[in-house]
Amino acid sequence: MKYLKLSSALFILIHTIIQAQTIDYSKVPGTIIGYSPQSSGKYIGSPSIAILPNGDYLASHDLFGPESNEHVQATSLIYKSTDKGKSWRQIATINGAFWSKLFVHKQAVYLLGTDRHHGNTIIRRSLDGGASWTEPSDQNNGLLLEGEYHCAPMPIIEWNGRLWRAMESAMGPIRQWGKRYGAMMLSAPVDADLLEADSWTKSNTLFYDSTYLDGNFGGWLEGNAVVGPDETLWDILRVDDRSTLDEKAAMVKISSDGKIATFQESNGFVPFDGGSKKFTILYDSLSQHYWTIANHIPEEVKSKNEGNNPAGIRNTQALFSSKDLKNWTLEKILLQHEDVKKHGFQYVDFLFEGKDILFVSRTAYDDGIGGARNNHDANFLTFHRIKKFRKLL
Repeated sequence: MKYLKLSSALFILIHTIIQAQTIDYSKVPGTIIGYSPQSSGKYIGSPSIAILPNGDYLASHDLFGPESNEHVQATSLIYKSTDKGKSWRQIATINGAFWSKLFVHKQAVYLLGTDRHHGNTIIRRSLDGGASWTEPSDQNNGLLLEGEYHCAPMPIIEWNGRLWRAMESAMGPIRQWGKRYGAMMLSAPVDADLLEADSWTKSNTLFYDSTYLDGNFGGWLEGNAVVGPDETLWDILRVDDRSTLDEKAAMVKISSDGKIATFQESNGFVPFDGGSKKFTILYDSLSQHYWTIANHIPEEVKSKNEGNNPAGIRNTQALFSSKDLKNWTLEKILLQHEDVKKHGFQYVDFLFEGKDILFVSRTAYDDGIGGARNNHDANFLTFHRIKKFRKLL
């Protein structure tokens, strides 16, 4: 038995050494923040980025997959860069955070999301730049909504004296992905204690309707809080429609007090390149344009993938701009790989910094030991910068 144990340990050691010698990150675009090989059974999800008051960057991601604890108490990792994104180091591990967004408000850093896959809606606060965080315990300390909720690292915007954040209920009557999700909006006064559940107002929830899109509607999710040119507040959501590669988004209107969500099918679905995958929309007051980074499907890729689900095509990320939220112009291809099956750039979160855009990507790419399991189950978190983006207009 001793010989067998020694042989097993020696085999593992040799395998580890060989594997370490063959790992190759050299082809991965951007700056690598985090890495988790497919062999771990833990995949990188939910990229998020924030800029601290002192100019340092924070980034976060969670872990999903068969070897993760996403359905019990999900794990998120926090990273910091003190050199404008050239290098990163992990500064915190959080147990019980999933699909979460970093944001800075009144000199503090917050992390808002759920505690697990389809879990409670929670918020944490850090007063030391992301190294330590409050622990949601009750309605007075970060536990905002109990039940089954869904989201992604979506923007938290300030408008009309309030903070706004789109969410989805996952408690719809049809218990299937997409169809179980209902669009809703959370908001809180800018001067409120954001850890207090009573500070937040929740709109009504708009659940799945099987009649939408001539019966091809598969659900909406991962909504953006966006203020339109006419000062109307919208929840602009990703739309699941597998009948076509011509993608679209849904525009749900939110009342100015944050209590009422309404949708008109006749004009609520709008063409949106990349709308079948998660996208982020931000308004830039200097250019007076809305900007989004989304998964574009080039025409040559469409021709090869007719009949396929557009949500499964994630090998191109592009920058788009718009004056009115309905007509979008492709300004630049940012990341691209010819392979669709095992390469993906997805769930991009971005911010404006001076003349540049900073963004983080959930990236499925070659690593020298087999790469990602597929384009969805990413093995890297990567950081990127778009210099002087307004000159693209």
